[in-house]
Amino acid sequence: MHTLTKEYVAVKVWFDADSIWVKLDDGRQLGVPLAYYPRLLGASPEARTKFEMSGGGRGLHWDDLDEDLSVEGLINGIPDLTTKR
Repeated sequence: MHTLTKEYVAVKVWFDADSIWVKLDDGRQLGVPLAYYPRLLGASPEARTKFEMSGGGRGLHWDDLDEDLSVEGLINGIPDLTTKR
């Protein structure tokens, strides 16, 4: 039996007032509510743009906000698990 796995890679990230948007290397675009990630929701628009893509586009890191997201987690709708909802 063969198992195929897809590694999801971000090529572009941007924000609107309510969501983080990610363009994947296969052309899909994904929007996730900022409400899933309280540190991003509470950050200024300028602070949100100060991120690095890590792991060749498999992760997103905001040093100033102490926030790390995986692209796979975004796709699977996994919210911030470090804060109470």
